[in-house]
Amino acid sequence: MQDAALRLPDEGERRSVISARHLDLTFQTNDGPVHALKDVSLEIEKGEFVSFIGPSGCGKTTFLRCMADLEHPTGGEITVNGISPAEARASRAYGYVFQAAGLYPWRTIAGNIRLPLEIMGYSKTDQNARVSRVLDLVELSGFENKFPWQLSGGMQQRASIARALAFDADILLMDEPFGALDEIVRDHLNEQLLKLWERTEKTIAFVTHSIPEAVYLSTKIVVMSPRPGRITDVIDSPLPKERPLDIRDTPEFLEVAHRVREGLRAGHLDE
Repeated sequence: MQDAALRLPDEGERRSVISARHLDLTFQTNDGPVHALKDVSLEIEKGEFVSFIGPSGCGKTTFLRCMADLEHPTGGEITVNGISPAEARASRAYGYVFQAAGLYPWRTIAGNIRLPLEIMGYSKTDQNARVSRVLDLVELSGFENKFPWQLSGGMQQRASIARALAFDADILLMDEPFGALDEIVRDHLNEQLLKLWERTEKTIAFVTHSIPEAVYLSTKIVVMSPRPGRITDVIDSPLPKERPLDIRDTPEFLEVAHRVREGLRAGHLDE
């Protein structure tokens, strides 16, 4: 029994789900090259909740889009589940939640969630079961026959998250999904997202401009500099997994928030 307790975690228990090494990305524009990412290296392990924070234009979303095979690096390498982002995309390794909910107004909430399942060829029975399950996960059961315009902005974003979860990918990529919502709704969705993460054990990469949001949600916070986007700090959160909203008033929370703020300030000074 003692030997079992002392054994190291095997590869299946702790492994890098997303691995970036010396990643560069330069866009060619009519006004000349734009250096979006420079020498970015990062490991994201299975089950982590990792937030990316930095000023506008620092490459947070670009980095997320590289993971999703929506942008293509011009240097370095990135893998998702040990394979290229293109292969990961083809194998449906991740769900992606955009800044806007992006729901089709002529489809019901269930119809919007069902859309990727239809495209992927799931049976009607499987579609219905998956739609019902993810509606329950995001606490929208009973709203499946409503249309997007009949729901609040926060509920629309929850439907968007449900759509990304419908085909049960292990990775969830989220590009500032709550940025346009008011603070009260945002706080509520932050709480719900933490509960969702705990229930599903997904690996989440989350882009935000909000220091409190990054600190509240994350097991790891990645601070990025102004363009060209570089990582200036990676902070492993000391906060417990159980996080009521009032944890934001604790010294531990404020200490992490201060370190994030200092990292953002240092990134500006290094320009």
